[in-house]
Amino acid sequence: MRSGTKTMMTRRRIFITDDDMARLRELVRRGKMASRRDQDHLDELQRELDLAEVVGAGEVLSDVVTMHSTLQVRDLDSGRSMVYTIVFPVDADIEKKRISVLAPVGTALIGYRAGDIIEWATPGGTRRLQIEKVLFQPEAAGAADARSRRRPPPEVVEVIGARFA
Repeated sequence: MRSGTKTMMTRRRIFITDDDMARLRELVRRGKMASRRDQDHLDELQRELDLAEVVGAGEVLSDVVTMHSTLQVRDLDSGRSMVYTIVFPVDADIEKKRISVLAPVGTALIGYRAGDIIEWATPGGTRRLQIEKVLFQPEAAGAADARSRRRPPPEVVEVIGARFA
């Protein structure tokens, strides 16, 4: 266990769609073959995937954080709310609030539901976030293809004040 990447929380069931599971497992597999740089992050994601319950895209509850979901979280220590979209590393862009699933916070959030509290160790101490609301989830929106999965509807874009190209 390395500080900065280990999720510390009372384990609740997490849910991953079968499509996301296949893509995330492939990400882990390729990452372990290609680079040593992200090994800790890949290992943590692998641990999370091993604990997940796999569900079909049509069966996942609308308040579960899936890939390309946009969610509002509250930092329980500062009280500050933030909005993030969980994406694959290639689509990550902190300025657009797109957080990689390999970032510790991305790994910590994937598969959890609105209301859940996530804690993880960082070099500056333990961070605690509560998922307040899933603003956009591709499966709930019926987004089938990869292009539409990356684009929240216009009303969500207005809520978060971000531009999606």
